[in-house]
Amino acid sequence: MPTRRRLIIAGFLTLFAGLVILFPARVAYNWFAPPGIAMSRIDGTIWSGSAKHLSAGGVYATNVRWHSRPLHLLAGRLAFAVEGSLVSGFIESDLAFGFGGDIYLSELKGSVPVQLLEHATGIAGLQGILNIQFDRLQLSDGLPVAATGVAEVSGLLIPLVSQTPIGGFRAEFFTQQDGVVASIEDSNGIFDLAGSLRISSDRNYQFLGLVAAKPETPPQVREQMRFLGSPNERGQYELRLEGQL
Repeated sequence: MPTRRRLIIAGFLTLFAGLVILFPARVAYNWFAPPGIAMSRIDGTIWSGSAKHLSAGGVYATNVRWHSRPLHLLAGRLAFAVEGSLVSGFIESDLAFGFGGDIYLSELKGSVPVQLLEHATGIAGLQGILNIQFDRLQLSDGLPVAATGVAEVSGLLIPLVSQTPIGGFRAEFFTQQDGVVASIEDSNGIFDLAGSLRISSDRNYQFLGLVAAKPETPPQVREQMRFLGSPNERGQYELRLEGQL
């Protein structure tokens, strides 16, 4: 009798494990997808599958594929390798969900249009290409709380600054005790720029920098710099931006 009971228990455990392993991604999406995420033509399981179309937070992707990273469960995280194509560009990353709600991205690589940042920045008419490469990025309630990586933008157009592209810029991110910090500089911009961005845990951000004209700086941009105040002895103007995410 004990042997029979053990066989029944083993059978139920095997059935349960099979149901979990083969749980359809389509069913999981219908049951658990948070608001604001739309997927279609879903195939496979929650552990290894694909979706033809995905829309989230104003970002539209196609040919999205994922497969699980089971060893991350030992660290208390549900992890996947994810990749997909954007309308113009691509993105791929190892993606993990902590049981506390945090999102962890590693080996994050991508190339995306700067237009995708219009909603987050509140600046209309942005153009350019953003290339990102992060070893680590941790988000808590949508706020970056840890980051190690580089973001580079080329052909940046900000209509409030200039009606023509202002060039390229590079930001290197790292983590400090009180938040995420980035050093920012121009790579081939139409003006010299050097500064630092700080994103604190209370969702405030602050950018402090110095900007100076180059020989190729357009007259209208030079004129806008004068509104920043008086330059220092090197012809640099102080630039300060702050707000809340």
